[in-house]
Amino acid sequence: MPKKKPLVVVTRRLPNSVETRLRELFDARLNDEDRAMSQAELIEAVKSADVIVPTVTDRLDEAVISQAGERMKLIANFGNGVDNIDVAYAAKRGITVTNTPGVLTEDSADMTMALILAVPRRLTEGATVLTGTKDWSGWSPTWMLGHRISGKRLGIIGMGRIGSAVAKRARAFGLQVHYHNRRPVAPDLEEALEATYWESLDQMLARMDIVSVNCPHTPATYHLLSARRLKLLKNDAYVVNIARGEVIDENALAKQIEAGELAGAGLDVFEHEPAVNPRLVKLARAGKVVLLPHMGSATIEGRVEMGEKVIVNIKVFMDGHRPPDRVLPAQL
Repeated sequence: MPKKKPLVVVTRRLPNSVETRLRELFDARLNDEDRAMSQAELIEAVKSADVIVPTVTDRLDEAVISQAGERMKLIANFGNGVDNIDVAYAAKRGITVTNTPGVLTEDSADMTMALILAVPRRLTEGATVLTGTKDWSGWSPTWMLGHRISGKRLGIIGMGRIGSAVAKRARAFGLQVHYHNRRPVAPDLEEALEATYWESLDQMLARMDIVSVNCPHTPATYHLLSARRLKLLKNDAYVVNIARGEVIDENALAKQIEAGELAGAGLDVFEHEPAVNPRLVKLARAGKVVLLPHMGSATIEGRVEMGEKVIVNIKVFMDGHRPPDRVLPAQL
């Protein structure tokens, strides 16, 4: 008699090739509507499933995980971050958590660099000129002037995989790389990037022309860029964030840009997604801010690779081995 396939609940639509493989290997329950599941639906899923495959939009907190049935042994997150999951409580319940690290490094770094260019050079502001109601009157020497980024100082908050990839791109554009991290990176990498390490985030912020947020969201990084820290930035500085919206105090950021105490910002993530702060939207319409709808990792190749990692983690776990991308509470 063939072994019964484990029930795997997938909370959102995934690329076709990934969903097909999930169906081949497991008893996969897919979300054809691609509608975010409610807390009640997530609770129903963990009650019956062997494995749940959530995404960043699914909050698996203690209230949800506490309802898990005896069969539920693995949360295979479709994403790099795990701030949507109470990893410590899952561990207490004997439930393993995995993620998909390393896959989105290049895509996220590309998008960070795109925002670093877009904000000072007023790219989206210029693009709307050609699609707006008024006709473009043509080139002139003083029209739509932005700022050169070559020679400017870039301060990277979080020099992990993505931060390091951003630094490599930044060097190619002539930016001087500075960074704040829990500890300095390897000396050979620091030397190759000609990067300057700052143990004090406050001291770094006060000296930067552009600040890029590339750290994960954890309790320690919530509002890391607080109102106090944002006030340390120069009036002509820019802030770019493709990490997590919760790392920045959005209201404080908007207030400073409105007051002319910051030059602008490029944001791909928001504090209360999918809601976007109306003050930021107003600033975007005024050309002070570039807003993107969480597109940092949105490439076909990246999503497929994420799905493949999810499948490997489930398969290895179900075969009785430790999955390669297991996340432990001590790592957070």
